Amino acid sequence: MRMIETSVRTMVVAAVVGMPASVWGAEGGDLPIREITLYRSGVGAFAREGTVSGDASVSLRFETEQINDILKSMIVLDLDGGRIGAVTYGSREPLARRLSSFGVDISQDPSIAGIFAQLRGSEVEVDLASGKVRGTILGVESRQSVVPAGDDAAVITEAYVSLVTGRGVRAIAVSRIGSFELTDPELAGELNKALAALAEHRADRMKTVDLSFNGKGERRAVVGYVHEMPVWKTSYRLVLPEEDGDALTVQGWAIVENTTDADWTDVRLSLASGRPVGFTMDLYDPIFAPRPNIPVPVAGGLKPRTYAGGKAGKAQLGDMPALEMAESRRAGRQDMAYTLLNQATGDAGGGGEGSIFGGGRIEMDAESLGAAQASGEEVGGQFMYTVDGAVTLGRQRSAMLPILTTAIEGRKVSIYNPGDGLKHPMRGVELTNGTGLHLMPGPVSVYDAETYAGDAQLPHTSRGQERLLAYALDIDVRAKNAVRHDSELMKIRIVDGLLEQRFIERSKREYAFNSFDSNGGRMVVVEHPRNPGWDLVTPEVASETLDGMYRFEVELEANGEEELEVVEEHVRLHRIAVTSYDMETVLRFAKDGKMSDAVLDAVRQAWMMQREMNRFERVIGELDREQQVINEDQNRIRNNMNRLDRNSELWKRYYNKLNDQETRLEAMVTEREDANSKMERTRRELTDYIGGLDVE
Repeated sequence: MRMIETSVRTMVVAAVVGMPASVWGAEGGDLPIREITLYRSGVGAFAREGTVSGDASVSLRFETEQINDILKSMIVLDLDGGRIGAVTYGSREPLARRLSSFGVDISQDPSIAGIFAQLRGSEVEVDLASGKVRGTILGVESRQSVVPAGDDAAVITEAYVSLVTGRGVRAIAVSRIGSFELTDPELAGELNKALAALAEHRADRMKTVDLSFNGKGERRAVVGYVHEMPVWKTSYRLVLPEEDGDALTVQGWAIVENTTDADWTDVRLSLASGRPVGFTMDLYDPIFAPRPNIPVPVAGGLKPRTYAGGKAGKAQLGDMPALEMAESRRAGRQDMAYTLLNQATGDAGGGGEGSIFGGGRIEMDAESLGAAQASGEEVGGQFMYTVDGAVTLGRQRSAMLPILTTAIEGRKVSIYNPGDGLKHPMRGVELTNGTGLHLMPGPVSVYDAETYAGDAQLPHTSRGQERLLAYALDIDVRAKNAVRHDSELMKIRIVDGLLEQRFIERSKREYAFNSFDSNGGRMVVVEHPRNPGWDLVTPEVASETLDGMYRFEVELEANGEEELEVVEEHVRLHRIAVTSYDMETVLRFAKDGKMSDAVLDAVRQAWMMQREMNRFERVIGELDREQQVINEDQNRIRNNMNRLDRNSELWKRYYNKLNDQETRLEAMVTEREDANSKMERTRRELTDYIGGLDVE
């Protein structure tokens, strides 16, 4: 814990020591905002600095929704020997629990009958059409009443309150009561307090947080915290040169919003590119743990008794870059080569002479777009822009701040991607971020020859990274493409006893570009989809290779035509049994050079063994068919013999035939067993032969 406290103190001291004396001009316990850092994760880090004297109390006001963030992130330091006291704030008890604590519970939005039920035993005065009635509430009940409804009658249920009056108990329909008054002043006061609490809850938008500082004399104090803020945004202006080879100019603006209820007066504003992890947690609402209800122990009364005979279970501080304000860091920022612009020179009016959008023309380049006002640097693993000089922004106001102006390396191109489904490429630029700055995501308005040319979208671009931006359709260039696919068997070999067929799958896409612009040529950047597992064959090398695409460059002259053929190949392997092909097909493959002589010999040997095995299979099949014929004939003969006289010649002839057939059946059993044995032996030999066969 001591280590964490020391590191926090060191960080904050380093942040405030380098500040000029003027920042300590706060009177009494006032701690004005001196530094703000906005992050792209939707939070802002705020630093307040000033002086406190003696035992001081400083009150800060926040929106109620911000209190949880304040309780999670606030850091308070008394830097000159003082001591930090408690940080106190108004508790926010759940409304229902608070309302239920009053003598009259209105937390469930009760009806008049419900209020009367709560006030049993209390005296009230009710106002009826016939006059006023005073009495003590005995209870509330529901009764059914018959109400005329035209020619019929309806039965309704309504609430009645029973009052004990000086003349007895009187039941009064609640619907007849115009108004009522609680005669007990304390009870009436409880009802008024409950109604006031309800109104206060609706208006409870701001909360005060009180900070206590204990010590002697004037001391430096720092308070830092983080709470939700709008994400700061960027937008850019890109000015293209009139002559090829000249530098492009980029102008960047940051859009920030002060959605707080406090003015930002002379604050140091930083804009960070990082997205620190942030979450919300309800630390403000009181949490009441449920507890079991245990009855009060009461000793039972003593009873007479008789006696029978016998025997007797590294904390980490939140990111607070807003406190890092050392003078050395400030000097380093001001030395950056690329800085913010001041503002565009020239007449800011609309449409007059000298205006960008008017009849005249002004030159737009890095020099004319303004001087530097801020700088950027790498801080804590993220890039940060810091405005040079103080920033003032009223509450609930927004501002567009210039964050850079510089020449940037790039060139004009046309961009064609067949996936867009367009007949024309897009006009665009290829940029290389050599500015030394990180470029945050944002829209880009492109100006060509001082004329608005279109909009582009810039993703996050790190230093040294290249980007393509498209801003308009290049209608002076027509593009088309066509795709063809084919497959070719290249080689057959034997691998693990199987014929492995090696196919080459080939994809060809032909691009054609026609220019109808006689004023100048184009450099067309073609974005060709890249298929995973496919190899680029033509052209041999792409201009750029990305995860999902290739980029090729096609130089198109004025009124010219150019073509680009992109060929990709993929090897597909298909395995089948060695004996799947007949010998005629195998010989043709060998003749065409698809199969080596060694593979041919191996396939021929396997095919001969397979043919021998097939021969035995045919023998077995023929024996099985012969047996079936004999069995069918014997059934016929036996049926006929049953109808003949045993002494007849025909019966004797049938008998002799059956005897011959039985002899044949016995021989067939031997023949089948022999053929089956040879077939199985051949099958094993074939399996053993091709089982581990690998032949190129």
